Amino acid sequence: MAATDKSFAVSHFDLVVESVRRDTSLIRSFVLSAADGEPLPEIDPGAHLRVVLPDGRDRPYSLVALPELEAAGKWALGVRLEDPSQGGSRYMHGLVAGDRIRTSAPINNFPLALDPVAPVLIAGGIGITPLVSMAARLARHGRPFALHYAARSRDHFAFLGELQAICGDRLSLHPDDDADRALDIPALVATLQSETPIYVCGPAPMIERVKAEASSQGHDPEKLHYELFTAPLSGPQGDAAFEVELKSTGQVFEIPPGRSIIDVLESGGVDLLYDCQRGDCGVCQTAVLEGVPDHRDAVLSDAERASNRLMQICVSRAKSPRLVLDL
Repeated sequence: MAATDKSFAVSHFDLVVESVRRDTSLIRSFVLSAADGEPLPEIDPGAHLRVVLPDGRDRPYSLVALPELEAAGKWALGVRLEDPSQGGSRYMHGLVAGDRIRTSAPINNFPLALDPVAPVLIAGGIGITPLVSMAARLARHGRPFALHYAARSRDHFAFLGELQAICGDRLSLHPDDDADRALDIPALVATLQSETPIYVCGPAPMIERVKAEASSQGHDPEKLHYELFTAPLSGPQGDAAFEVELKSTGQVFEIPPGRSIIDVLESGGVDLLYDCQRGDCGVCQTAVLEGVPDHRDAVLSDAERASNRLMQICVSRAKSPRLVLDL
């Protein structure tokens, strides 16, 4: 996935929660405005921002660019309550109208290209959030597209009213509990031409299935764009501690269960380059000089994983007692 940069005049935004809506039993949507009363800038479809939590950590959430909110200079988010929550979704679900939050400027690792070929958008669960923005932008430009939205049941579709207004008959709903309408990924991919752009966001297993079917059916890999919305390919319970050695300094850090390589190294004063911390943007990709990584990302190809020469240090761990990284 290629990342695009859109410069903003500031590195962070102070925002006011204008309203909170319960979309489903697990998903709430938030309308946000600037604390200083100025209109918020227009965002590119696929962008996300990072919300700063009370303890100083932050969490990424995709921005939802609804036409009426864009016109009013406001933003929206949709957040699913995770169980167990690592703090972010529970904090967000505790917000009420009038609360203030601080966020990063929008970041886009999942950009939409206005391709001459009509794209197909595929969403699973809360992965609908960036695709709402894409559908709205395509509709605004009069571009053809199709949006396939899968969820656990009819009661679990978020932003449904807005999607119906934006998409009309270009929207296909796929509740998992309806065998006749559940999303059939192999059948859907089989209907597409090899050059059809595919944008997919949702749980890791769904994304992996789309990737596998697209590959097996000869789809152009450059036309497949994806973003994980939750932590990808999580490891087994009882992750073991391991050591990371930095080639440049010889420093050795112990990575305990429950903490990422990035988290430990940053706490030790190491300056790192990273973005999503979900294993789907590739910014933190690091060369592995010794040891065997436990890959949990959605970036590397099968061949790259098998070589064990690269890893995403935001989510991946180690199968060997020590990794030596080119840092």
